[in-house]
Amino acid sequence: MILRSGADTDAAAFITLISACWAEYPGCIMDVDGENPELRRLASTFAEASGALWVADGDGDLLGMIGTKPGQDGWEICKVYVEAGSRGTGLADRLIEAAEAHARAAGALSLYLWSDTRFNRAHRFYERHGYVREGGIRVLDDISNTLEYRYAKPSAGLAIRQLDTAAAASAAAALGRILADCVNAGASISFLPPMDRNAGRDFYRTRATQIARGGRVLLAAWLDGTLAGSVMLDLDMPQNQQHRADVQKLLVSPAMRRRGVAQALMQRVQDEAVVAGRSLLVLDTRAGDASEHLYRTTGWTEAGRIPGFAQNPDGSLADTVLFYCNPTTR
Repeated sequence: MILRSGADTDAAAFITLISACWAEYPGCIMDVDGENPELRRLASTFAEASGALWVADGDGDLLGMIGTKPGQDGWEICKVYVEAGSRGTGLADRLIEAAEAHARAAGALSLYLWSDTRFNRAHRFYERHGYVREGGIRVLDDISNTLEYRYAKPSAGLAIRQLDTAAAASAAAALGRILADCVNAGASISFLPPMDRNAGRDFYRTRATQIARGGRVLLAAWLDGTLAGSVMLDLDMPQNQQHRADVQKLLVSPAMRRRGVAQALMQRVQDEAVVAGRSLLVLDTRAGDASEHLYRTTGWTEAGRIPGFAQNPDGSLADTVLFYCNPTTR
């Protein structure tokens, strides 16, 4: 199997592949001449839009396809299809990595795509590649009665975005993997290893509900298009403590550390605290962890420590250090 540029002569294969993929979902109807005439000259259509189109060619059989083109607020990923027998082989990963690399080389700072609300398998794939739901649902008013989710992510450099409820729910699996990876690498953050990634996913799904109620802020960090870390701001304080908030679950994927992600997340979470009208922030960490050094070097003040507060995997007890800062006076 090779990846090559798509051509207008692939039209019949494009139509066959997409029709087969749509047929897996009840109500998805292909009407080429009525609604999808661009499929008869798809390579030219992408070229005219200054985009690019690739196919996965397996000895003359078209196994998959993907395209990308510049849009109004980033580069759009389009026409992502893989035939059923080639799924789970890594082919889809190769296709989207090729499209993203092309867009990034062309200067794309963000990537986005639209996906039918019925395409649950595709949603999980996009979420695994760091895309999160963004905005409302698009209505196409076609014969398939298509409704589409928009997915997006930053594509270059270090970028931090606040996630709303829909974005947090769609990012739950990816953030849950980071949480589990951090716990299994030795981080002391409420859980003990071995931690299952599904438990991490469920943790963030619960937090998405709290975001909807206005009691929590969730920030996510991407590094060159890969979801690299997150931090939360708990705003749900007692009535006499509405001036403060708790910083929780500062996490950076073990593979993405020492690249400024944690520092950027801490800067942004303090900015969000100011926006929320909070003048006092509190957090805690296991004594001796790398996070303790981070908090000291980013302007946090130690308030004290509690001996034997947290349990280590071997059953021993560790001290916890309490920190605070005043974000408005940094």
